[in-house]
Amino acid sequence: MEIGLVELLRAAWIAGILPLLVASLPFRRLGRLHEAVMGFAKRGKIMQSSSYKFTVPQRFFTHFYVLAVIWTGLLLAATWLYAYEMAPIASEPFLYSSIAGHLTGGLHHFTLHRSRSTPLKHRYMVWKSVFLLLLMEIQVLRRLYENIYVFNYSPSARMHIFAYLTGLFFYTAAPLSLCSNFAVEVYEFSANRVSEFIVRGKDQMASSEFDLWEFVNPLIKLGWRHWIGAIIFFWGWIHQHQCHRILGSLRERREESHEYVVPHGDWFKLVSCPHYLAEIVIYAGLMVASGGSDLTIWLLFGFVVANLVFAAAETHRWYHSKFDNYPRVRHAVIPLIY
Repeated sequence: MEIGLVELLRAAWIAGILPLLVASLPFRRLGRLHEAVMGFAKRGKIMQSSSYKFTVPQRFFTHFYVLAVIWTGLLLAATWLYAYEMAPIASEPFLYSSIAGHLTGGLHHFTLHRSRSTPLKHRYMVWKSVFLLLLMEIQVLRRLYENIYVFNYSPSARMHIFAYLTGLFFYTAAPLSLCSNFAVEVYEFSANRVSEFIVRGKDQMASSEFDLWEFVNPLIKLGWRHWIGAIIFFWGWIHQHQCHRILGSLRERREESHEYVVPHGDWFKLVSCPHYLAEIVIYAGLMVASGGSDLTIWLLFGFVVANLVFAAAETHRWYHSKFDNYPRVRHAVIPLIY
């Protein structure tokens, strides 16, 4: 039985989710597993100085987003060009049937041209992957900006080397999961184009007329589910930026007073880790924008939730142990629930 990219990604997400779920179970016999997993997950203020063995500076977080911006950008560019060249779609004249298709979130009616042999559903799925990668690129670009200009990591802030390697894996596998069903096709298409350029040169390559409208119009024509997902994505995106700005300002104040301060504002009035909550909302938006039919993206979302809920619980406990007057109404990461 041949194992493909999709199967490998799904197996990797399951392998990441299971230890987090098991370690979160409230059984004493699992105490050692909980401590081991938490030892890998601790970073920054919740990491004790005695645990600094096998650690790297927390400012290495920037490496995640440099990798993510470059890798997601390459996947986006290659997939977008593949979609434009091999899966073009153009809308028919505005008809009452297209109104019904739009209201039901359908595929709309398209006039197909170039590569007519490719099924319409396949073309639509390719453009959906372009849409998801575009959202992901917007997310990692902002995270890179924040790590450079908003956060001010303490020189003593550390994270476990395993967490560092996990972050590198995540920002390699997450964008790939958003286009995994077509990644092999896109790779072969890109490799053929590069080979053609090397052999023939720019002047001898078959030229095609570039139409900017056809380059973006299929994204506009996506169904309502995808745009609702985008709205959810940007809702979390905006709040995460606000929460990161609050945390960044606290780090500046801590340099002056050398004391930790309870954060306030935005979603901090609800939970101890609103930036984690916003991250969950962001990936929920990606999952909704995907249509909710791709198991790989569901598993990606499951890993994000399991990882952040697990980390938020420890941060929540740290806040309560550090501050006697810490707001009791705050939950760890999910308002009114956990």
